[in-house]
Amino acid sequence: MKRTLLFLGLVLFAYQLWAFAPGTDSDTAWKSKYEASLGFSQTSFTNWSAGGENALALNGMLNIYKFYAKDNIFWTNYLGLAYGVNFQQTEPKMRKTNDKINLLSKAGFKAWKNWDYAGLFEFKSQFDQGFNYPNDSVYISNFMAPGYFQLSLGLNYKPVDYFAVFISPIGARLTVVNDSKLTNALDEKGKLIGAFGVIGDNTTLWQVGGSVNVVFKKDIMKNVNLLSKLDLFSDYRHNPQNIIVGWENNLLMKVNKYISLAFTSMLIYDDNINSTDSEGNTHGPKTQFRETFAIGLAYSLEHK
Repeated sequence: MKRTLLFLGLVLFAYQLWAFAPGTDSDTAWKSKYEASLGFSQTSFTNWSAGGENALALNGMLNIYKFYAKDNIFWTNYLGLAYGVNFQQTEPKMRKTNDKINLLSKAGFKAWKNWDYAGLFEFKSQFDQGFNYPNDSVYISNFMAPGYFQLSLGLNYKPVDYFAVFISPIGARLTVVNDSKLTNALDEKGKLIGAFGVIGDNTTLWQVGGSVNVVFKKDIMKNVNLLSKLDLFSDYRHNPQNIIVGWENNLLMKVNKYISLAFTSMLIYDDNINSTDSEGNTHGPKTQFRETFAIGLAYSLEHK
């Protein structure tokens, strides 16, 4: 509950900071968009012969976009927050189903035609501890464990308003694991393997390499909006062929002004992340995938 209240407080703070910053929306060069949803699902059984368990799931999401474009200068900002929990009748603790903090800022100036010289900054982390259920005795992630920071320079290609590709031949990626329990983790043979590429008493992992960032956001049909975001990074100094992949999709379908269906998915492959089974045994890196579907309350606002 404390983590949930923390999340709601951060959401409120973020909304106040972004939506009511002095002078932003009074300048016609700024455009803003806000998307918020609170989805839920509930299952209840009474004398049900096929069996089942009472359950309740809640999932909250907030996306904030800020765009600036004037003369030959542009600045794009995105803040995405999400948190979801599941309650089951026989489980004493709630279980986390979704957890995301993502801040992206990209700025630049005109180069030629649809190309711009640009720089990109991105931060990713989570709010709460993560477990590999049904094992809920040992957590495998936490706030700022990991936390990812990326800073890159390159070219931005934007032929239309809803699609952009950022190509960077050089940049830096910092992984922070601010939890000694995770960085000193052992495999089933007692070997020190750490977590997320950070081992022992270290708390950070620096990587230098090239990256590609692709963003597509568009109403693909009436009342149906798709955000697809693909991030690729290659570490020049260590196995550059093992590309770090992050592919996120958010599909928001509005039934009416306040009711919506939301589908989110996330695919990750990172050679520095070892997989952990339900018994706590650690294995090599694997492709990770998560998807969430919910119906609930939604609100969006777009203005200049």
